Amino acid sequence: MTSRDAILQRIGKGLANAAAAGSAGLAPPPVSEVWPCDHASHGARSDPQALAQRFADELAAVHGQTIRSGTMSEARRQLAELLDTAGWPTLGALDRPLVREVTAELPAGRLAWIQPDAQARSIAELPAGLLTAECLLADTGTCVIACPTAAERLMCYLPPACVVVARREQLVEHLPAAWAELSKRCTDPQASGELVLVTGPSRTSDIEKVLILGVHGPMRLVVLLVG
Repeated sequence: MTSRDAILQRIGKGLANAAAAGSAGLAPPPVSEVWPCDHASHGARSDPQALAQRFADELAAVHGQTIRSGTMSEARRQLAELLDTAGWPTLGALDRPLVREVTAELPAGRLAWIQPDAQARSIAELPAGLLTAECLLADTGTCVIACPTAAERLMCYLPPACVVVARREQLVEHLPAAWAELSKRCTDPQASGELVLVTGPSRTSDIEKVLILGVHGPMRLVVLLVG
């Protein structure tokens, strides 16, 4: 038996054991706590206002922008104003319930609904894309975005501007605080794609140590936080 055969044999046994454990209805192991979910110095998770402020501050530190809306009606108005002030004639949008809700008052001609089989070229031609987040991480100003298809993943990178809409109750302190919820998706055999962590617009300072935005992805990131 070669080394390759031995490795493949061990993998096969491991997969068989995993399948047997799943069919036996065994619960997955608990999520390890890397650090406590409540940091008094940064605002406890139970204080949504403190989490929202920290998220906005951290996102601003990496050249992102947060627009806070008290109600969905206000969010709709602010989204329309954003399109007008930014000069975006159309907005590419992923078909999600929250996206449908926040764009309900936009003229149909200003929306381009992205299909799962959309091609990269057509996505790259959009002036801006609208996505939703699974959750927001306050400690780094990060959006965790589910991308079940290649087209949805490209929406995170190809349009020069990216708008992410989320509700305030989706804010968590940091990634460990979101693991319990995110792990359900990661272990769901019916789920596909991946989770993308987006922290501000694309930026690099590889050349002459000068910060340049938009080299590897969107030049602008706006988070529309509702609630």
